[in-house]
Amino acid sequence: MSMFNGVGMTQLLYHSDLMTKSVLIILFITSVICWTVFFYKLVMWRAKRVQIRKALSHIKNAENLEDVLHITTKFAHTLPGYFLSKNLSYLKSLLVHKNELSPQLQNREWEMLDHLVYQTLDSILHKEESLLPFLGATAAIAPLLGLFGTVWGLVNAFMDISQKQSADITAVAPGIAQALITTVAGLLVAIPALVMFYILTLQLRSIEQRLNSLGDRFLWLATRLFVSEKGN
Repeated sequence: MSMFNGVGMTQLLYHSDLMTKSVLIILFITSVICWTVFFYKLVMWRAKRVQIRKALSHIKNAENLEDVLHITTKFAHTLPGYFLSKNLSYLKSLLVHKNELSPQLQNREWEMLDHLVYQTLDSILHKEESLLPFLGATAAIAPLLGLFGTVWGLVNAFMDISQKQSADITAVAPGIAQALITTVAGLLVAIPALVMFYILTLQLRSIEQRLNSLGDRFLWLATRLFVSEKGN
């Protein structure tokens, strides 16, 4: 009784059972991972958005493949540099056996190039969205894990009541308070995880839109240079 009257959360945690402590430790570790993922992705994606924006401004002024190659070299070891180099390499492989004076892509070759550009984009996005499902899963599972801890604690609290044969509020309150701690902890983990998930999802959509613009510009340039009649 004195434990509950004079003391706060620290004592409640200290006197909680092993299961409650295990749930809280799992939630704490999960929360640390979520915040680490969030800030890492936020910083990395901000830098990548800037790189893509700069690459896009450069490719808008490109007139030929040499200009694209220069941009690829300038942005080597970056996301837009990788994206453009993959597309440029495949375009060159399609042109290798063409007439050097007037190389033209056939309709099937154009479709293959178009497919590769967006296949590369999908591959990049799939890689970039890694760890996002962890945030979504945490937002869904953390409240349930907290609820499990609460149910477990309430069961123990009611067992104590039956053993003590007393339902006095001062006797049962500490056990109930210990049980509810895990629910609070679960919500404190889940709500930020959900917010982080949606913020990062919006950031990823921004990267996708900019890469789409970069891919569209590359295809427009390839069309202007190497496709005389799209219907061929």
